[in-house]
Amino acid sequence: MEISANLSKSETLIEKENRYGAHNYHPLPVVLEKGEGVFVWDVEGRRYYDFLSAYSAVNQGHCHPRIVDALKQQAEKLTLTSRAFYSDKLGSFEEFICNLFGFDKALVMNSGVEAVETAIKLCRKWAYQVKGIPANQAKIVFANGNFHGRTISVISASDDESARKDFGPFVEGIVQVPYNDVAAFEALLKADKNIAGFIVEPIQGEAGVVVPDSHYLSHIQTLCKAHQVLFIADEIQTGIARTGSMLASYNVGADESSKPDVLILGKALSGGVLPVSAVLANDEVMLTIKPGEHGSTYGGNPLACAVAMEALQVVIDEKLAENAHRLGGLFRTGLTEIANRIGLISLIRGKGLLNAIVINSEETSDLAWQICMKFKENGLLAKPTHGNKIRLAPPLVITEAQIKECLAIIEKSLMEFA
Repeated sequence: MEISANLSKSETLIEKENRYGAHNYHPLPVVLEKGEGVFVWDVEGRRYYDFLSAYSAVNQGHCHPRIVDALKQQAEKLTLTSRAFYSDKLGSFEEFICNLFGFDKALVMNSGVEAVETAIKLCRKWAYQVKGIPANQAKIVFANGNFHGRTISVISASDDESARKDFGPFVEGIVQVPYNDVAAFEALLKADKNIAGFIVEPIQGEAGVVVPDSHYLSHIQTLCKAHQVLFIADEIQTGIARTGSMLASYNVGADESSKPDVLILGKALSGGVLPVSAVLANDEVMLTIKPGEHGSTYGGNPLACAVAMEALQVVIDEKLAENAHRLGGLFRTGLTEIANRIGLISLIRGKGLLNAIVINSEETSDLAWQICMKFKENGLLAKPTHGNKIRLAPPLVITEAQIKECLAIIEKSLMEFA
């Protein structure tokens, strides 16, 4: 089938993806070719504020020069050895990330969902070898409304019908419990002695930036300790300064008592330059896995390690957590003022620069999509999640002046639907 010569450059490229690519995504109709800091440009040269940040993978901004330079330097020396050999980068990166977050060991992978799979396998190994759960009886608890990826085992823990429909049968040993419900989790622990771990997002991003009660995680951790259950924090989206601190689950370097047993990182771990993820745990958990039992050809490759180390250092040096905390408060205040003037926003929620607005419409309505199309027209890119929620998460390098400009774009766009 020929692609029409009468289409614009963007339309031609969109049609090419539709013609030759799988239809497993529904992107906003914009074709990007360049990014720098908080901005991206389409193939026609139009500039936009990026308020998705590749689902928080580019916290450090698009094509951060220090991260790109680290990529270039390492790419000219050594990119991949596999784990059949040692490299001069992996140990240094493992030392750096373990010291930064306060764990004994790191297991470096590629994608976020690989890291979640790794945490699941670690939890099961620990359950049998340390806790003493009978063989093949271990259960792992997940919160309702979660999003941890789309592999078969991970969607086995999902209650999102779009992620599960026609993909069964699903993996056993998965239990669900309501998010932000300590009492329900406690009742589950008392009723079932074969629970090995609880995997939870400190803030549920894909669900529409659902922020739990302030003491939810600490109460969950207390229950986990009391019942010898691993507390596993999935900070793939909330971590690396996004929510106004280095991590959302505990204060790095300040309050080690609230540290989870297992920490899952990804996305901004590389600043959006290439896929890097990591699982961190102490020896009691990590050393249950022996040679040959888990791994990845690309996991911990020299290129990824060099990039990730620089990406983390950029977050520290540029004080991006502090910037996210300060500007996140300013942004939510601005959104509240807009909501008071325009009745389209029914709820604002978030922490740091991970925020969302809930549009006053049914989840089945396309109003949020139409609003995002108007944002695009006015120079800002965002995308709905779960129908009527719009996630608003710019790169953390954004300035106060830019936040105010974006608030003006958001208000201008919403006014057209009022």
